[in-house]
Amino acid sequence: MKPLRIGELNIKVPIIQGGMGIGISLSSLASAVANMGGVGIIATVGIGLTGKQSGEGYKKSNIDAIREEIRKARDLTPGVLGVNIMSVLTNFSDMVRTSIEEKIDIIFSGAGLPLDLPKYLVDGAKTKLVPIVSSGRAANIIAQKWQQNYNYLPDAFVVEGPKAGGHLGFKADALQDIGNKLENLVDEVLKVAQEIKDKFNKEIPVIAAGGIYTGADILEIMKRGATGVQLGTRFVATEECDASIEFKQAVVNASEEDIQIIKSPVGMPGRSIFNRFLQEAKDGSRRPKVCKHNCIRSCNPKTTLYCISEALLAAFKGNLKDGFAFVGSNAGRVKEITTVEKVFNELQAEYKQAT
Repeated sequence: MKPLRIGELNIKVPIIQGGMGIGISLSSLASAVANMGGVGIIATVGIGLTGKQSGEGYKKSNIDAIREEIRKARDLTPGVLGVNIMSVLTNFSDMVRTSIEEKIDIIFSGAGLPLDLPKYLVDGAKTKLVPIVSSGRAANIIAQKWQQNYNYLPDAFVVEGPKAGGHLGFKADALQDIGNKLENLVDEVLKVAQEIKDKFNKEIPVIAAGGIYTGADILEIMKRGATGVQLGTRFVATEECDASIEFKQAVVNASEEDIQIIKSPVGMPGRSIFNRFLQEAKDGSRRPKVCKHNCIRSCNPKTTLYCISEALLAAFKGNLKDGFAFVGSNAGRVKEITTVEKVFNELQAEYKQAT
């Protein structure tokens, strides 16, 4: 695989580990991926709930926790590290500022359009800004707004297709549309990136995400023009993943039939392992009495079927009776708990064989 360049960052292996919250990808997983030459990502959503910090309120503990996890990861690797910050978080601004203060290499941001992300950069900051998009239109809107308002262009695009895990940037009835296949979305975003290059002479790498599982998958999407890939699910069942053993085992045990699309309290469809908790939520017996965290702007605690922060936190800690696991479409192919090194070696071997 050819190295990936994002600005002056040289990423030896063009594999980015997807940001997975709550607590699934923290400093342990991120540093292990970075040590293998890829980009390790710390997921910031709910990071203060993971037990890493004693709380002084949700926002304060999140900021303390993100500082701690970035610093821990830095102690464990000299490689490239990123954070994933959802644009719908109520403390999005503080998360971004803190990450830049901690000199994180890359901020990845999606779950909406992060239209004001460049305004948080300060003089001398080397942090790269990478929006996560689900269409060429979204990529174009972000690029135009950033250029117009901040004289800044994205350092890369992650284009995420409908086979990804977690929250999806599509309406539920559009997930099967042929136009939303990852290959077609990559073509759309590549066109936008080429237009930007022609107009502003800036190279913007396009990173493909969602449903990529093998080295052969990586080769095929790179033939399409992508210069990097993002994988999440394949890194969950690794020893270095920050999730509980129960969470990892739930992924190992899941069959293809267990993986379903659900309606998330944040207003988006999501892909998860369906279980008793989600059935109870569907039946209306998991409604929260109060909103404990005020974490996501688009969640309405008066109408939501369950608290997604509490559910994902429970799953992270190994309590699948009171939570559930978000996964990608290929989770049914995960058959054992392995290591990050083995995953990288397998991907490289599969890629080489496919060529």
